[in-house]
Amino acid sequence: MIRRRTLLAAAGGGLLGTALATGTARADATIAVNPATKYGTWEGWGTSLAWWANVFGARDDFADIFFTTKSTTYNGTSLPGLGLNIARYNLGACSWNTVNSESMVASANIPAFKQIEGYWQDWNNEDPTSSAWKWTADATQRAMLVKATARGVTTELFANSPMWWMCLNHNPSGASGGGNNLQSWNYRQHASHLAAVALYAKNNWGVNFATVEAFNEPSSSWWTATGTQEGCHMDSTVQAAVLPYVRSELDSRGLTSTKISASDETSYDLARTTWSAFSSTTKGYVNRVNVHGYQGSGGRRDLLYTDVVTTAGKALWNSETGDSDSTGLTMASNLLYDFRWLHPTAWTYWQVMDPSSGWAMIAYDQSTLTAGAVQTKYYVMAQFSRHIRPGMTILDTGVSYAAAGYDASAKRLVIVAANTGSSSTTLTFDLSKFTTVAGGTSGLVPRWNTVTGGGGDLYTAHSDTYLSGKTVSATFAAGAVQTLQIDGVVI
Repeated sequence: MIRRRTLLAAAGGGLLGTALATGTARADATIAVNPATKYGTWEGWGTSLAWWANVFGARDDFADIFFTTKSTTYNGTSLPGLGLNIARYNLGACSWNTVNSESMVASANIPAFKQIEGYWQDWNNEDPTSSAWKWTADATQRAMLVKATARGVTTELFANSPMWWMCLNHNPSGASGGGNNLQSWNYRQHASHLAAVALYAKNNWGVNFATVEAFNEPSSSWWTATGTQEGCHMDSTVQAAVLPYVRSELDSRGLTSTKISASDETSYDLARTTWSAFSSTTKGYVNRVNVHGYQGSGGRRDLLYTDVVTTAGKALWNSETGDSDSTGLTMASNLLYDFRWLHPTAWTYWQVMDPSSGWAMIAYDQSTLTAGAVQTKYYVMAQFSRHIRPGMTILDTGVSYAAAGYDASAKRLVIVAANTGSSSTTLTFDLSKFTTVAGGTSGLVPRWNTVTGGGGDLYTAHSDTYLSGKTVSATFAAGAVQTLQIDGVVI
């Protein structure tokens, strides 16, 4: 992640197009939920651990707040746990040792909490049991990884950059001109580092990574020697050369069931460009396409879905996204665009804690590294993550401002919708295509409301909404995000 990506939507890539982008809730509307059109089984919600877990990884309260649905007291307030069930662990690229009179070259602009210590620190010995490997590294981020795993999450191992000594200039923030920075003679070694950590985590930390991702926004050119974080440009040719090594290094360690994800490009359109550049053989190494959502409301999500899911038969995640709007309304709007056009089966936020109050769900002070205020964005996230749960089937709503998930075993339909307009609106949900729609007692439909503009509900529960036959209506204040739970629903 890099801050300049917030400019992507404005800088180009194209909106979805007039025909696709219509559907923002600004006037009263009726939305028909269609159980005949399904977009896969929901796998869940997540966050990357670096860098916030490099600061707060020892804290059990944050592990509960983010990775369970139970209420946890934080700064005197009871927070509803977000129930995130995916944690992405960042394999570090930094170390401060000297090997053969060579040492890491660090950007003058990278803060200490963004420097993640890697495990393979001496290239002279590839044996993970040797002193060339430092398994006590990255203790704090790793502590949160273990806590999250104990709370039942699915984990992914990814690397922002190869180890510094694998880089052409020994700088894990990037090349001076933003070009390829992974030494060609270390393609396999980068894969070996990832695979060795995956095996060690399984045997020693109780962490079984479901997927391994060798790249992070690799085609982007902003990874430079003066950058503010770890990063490495690797064009599609380099990626294609590395991917076979990732598979062979995992397999040689017996990790044949560990899957490969790629390429975590920064935008929907760039993900399509990279995917189309891969040969069929290269695509065969990839089990799931990861994409980042920094194009905001722009980009052809629909075409990426067609390329990856419909044509190639691969899984698709929005594996990282974020924005600077602390209210959470931008996040909700873009997330609902994803449900409408991208159809991922999982969605992860970049940093649930961040020094920027705009990017954060819970902010912290970068200079003192003390945790601070809970942002409205947190309560917007709760609308989605606490109700559209893993195992639900995602159903079509036909609009870009409402998403629906169905739990067949519980006979429960969940609808999350947002009003991004400047005035209130009433949304009516037509459920006539379902066989049975009963609701709770007397047709009760519980709802939860977050008003993003301030002065109103923050994930507040209400018991004042009822079915009218097979329809249910709710009034949305300007900037409101609401969840409706309809029980007794049968397809």
